[in-house]
Amino acid sequence: MNGNTGVVSGVRVSHESASLSELEAASADSEADALDALLVEPAVEEAFVIQTCHRSEAYVVADEPRAGKRALAAAGFDPATEGAVSMGHEESLRHLLRVAAGLESLVVGEDQILGQVRDAYDTAQDAGAIGHVLRQAVTKAIHVGERARTETAINEGVTSLGSAAVRLVEGEVEVEGASALVVGAGEMGALAAKAFASSGVDRVVVANRTTARADRVAEAVDAEAETASLHEAPDHATDADVVVTATSSPEHVLDETALADAGETVIVDLARPRDVAPDATTLDAVSVHDLDDLHAVTESTREQREDAAREVEAMLEAEFQRLLAQYKRKRADEVIARMYESADRLKAREVSTAVSKLEAAGGDVSEEEREVLESMADALVSQLLAAPTKSLRDAAEEDDWSTIATALELFDPDFEDGMPFDAPAGEATPAESED
Repeated sequence: MNGNTGVVSGVRVSHESASLSELEAASADSEADALDALLVEPAVEEAFVIQTCHRSEAYVVADEPRAGKRALAAAGFDPATEGAVSMGHEESLRHLLRVAAGLESLVVGEDQILGQVRDAYDTAQDAGAIGHVLRQAVTKAIHVGERARTETAINEGVTSLGSAAVRLVEGEVEVEGASALVVGAGEMGALAAKAFASSGVDRVVVANRTTARADRVAEAVDAEAETASLHEAPDHATDADVVVTATSSPEHVLDETALADAGETVIVDLARPRDVAPDATTLDAVSVHDLDDLHAVTESTREQREDAAREVEAMLEAEFQRLLAQYKRKRADEVIARMYESADRLKAREVSTAVSKLEAAGGDVSEEEREVLESMADALVSQLLAAPTKSLRDAAEEDDWSTIATALELFDPDFEDGMPFDAPAGEATPAESED
């Protein structure tokens, strides 16, 4: 790895750019699986993947942008696919900050995305996919997300898809006193159960593949609650006024047959892939909504939060500029350090050669004379490297990747034979030979 000098490339597929089916097609089975696919690509130095109900995004660090984009495409994050958006270095960094701040969420300012970014970061760390570049980027994103929620009103009002689902259902049925079924006990299911309980439903049933997890969700809601297994969900759906589905099941959980006797029922399907089969929409008494239908609710929230969003945008821009400045300083420092290390090795060798020649000529070289030689060599190195040092700092400030990459290769200790200072006198350097 180049440590501080890699560039970030990213691909995002989200509710902003893709349909639900395109989003489903772009998602890997898990973030860990996606990381595994990225890390086997030789060009990938670091990787980060975040997948939620309405986004699938992958970021890699590579020596240069084209290598990063090729690796993303090879691992299944092809920017040429429908709904995908390719991102360069700065756009990737800025977008990560926006995601954590909630500015890219379906419900602007919603809180759960920040937890999802943290979880994705932990997963990437466990996979050994996080190095210096993405550590700075993701931790900065988390920091911005925390600031946005503590210093502005970005997360007031409708704060989750769960509460947005309640708002949507309220347009069709009286929620207070209703009976609710929540299928799925993950984060979305838990948020939905709490949101409906807080809205005055009379009873909540939590159905889940793992009943122990359903028990934890049921215990956390402020309403009468009971639990059921996933295969019992269709039976409870016939008794529910409101059904929210949010499982990770690859198969449909409810279909026309299961809901045939449900009567007047409003269903909100938050899952991806969908939990409710399309044939359920043929039932006159059953109203089925999916993530796309939440847009109207979330757009209303977006308008209410415009002032707070502007504050977050300003905060984010300042943090983004600080992040870029940190990267630039690191890039310049690493390249300059390599350059001076290379020069010091050359200086030590040449001073030693000079001392040996003087001694071979018949005279001992005293310690004071050796210090004079070394001092002269230090002065030469400092004067010779002053201009390149300034040029490299300027290149880092101006994002001149070509100059930085060339300097890294020239002064890389692993390529000692190729260092310009090491060429035997009178011979062309390897770099010159290639030209």
